[in-house]
Amino acid sequence: MSKVLVITTSLRARSNSDRLAEELVRGAKDAGHDVECISLKKKDIRFCIGCLACQKTLKCVIKDDAVEIAEKVKNADTLVFVTPIYYYEMSGQMKTLLDRMNPLYPSDYKFRKVYMLSTATEDEDGVPEKAVSGLQGWVACFEKAELADSLFCGGISDAGEADGKQEEQHEAYRFGKALE
Repeated sequence: MSKVLVITTSLRARSNSDRLAEELVRGAKDAGHDVECISLKKKDIRFCIGCLACQKTLKCVIKDDAVEIAEKVKNADTLVFVTPIYYYEMSGQMKTLLDRMNPLYPSDYKFRKVYMLSTATEDEDGVPEKAVSGLQGWVACFEKAELADSLFCGGISDAGEADGKQEEQHEAYRFGKALE
């Protein structure tokens, strides 16, 4: 099976997206995948400075936690990004991390399938569109990869609220179990 890397990007305690990510991970493990989950909580991830040195060296000049995460991203077969939706877009820390993955662009990365799990207070159909589009823009830069699927769980707001959302937990589990 695949080596799956799940990156949760919420910084909130008792995060709903983290709770659903737990179910996704459980489903992926039950499907036989080798799964690692990284949370951005307490990680030092600075903004890309746009120097583009990484395009020649395949290494970032900034020494922070994004360097280690990029190495794990490079060596995973499957990526899953988990984010709360803020103002109809992915979390800022997720976008910052994606920008810092620039050293991977010219590298021999392994990932082929990319997925997104998102949560939000709002529950209308169009809520995750811009977040999915933003991740699609990143994936489009990696010609051997594709955005394979996304799952949106809306109508979840208060910290810890996902603990009582059985249907969403089951959806996240099934999403994880179906990862390729």
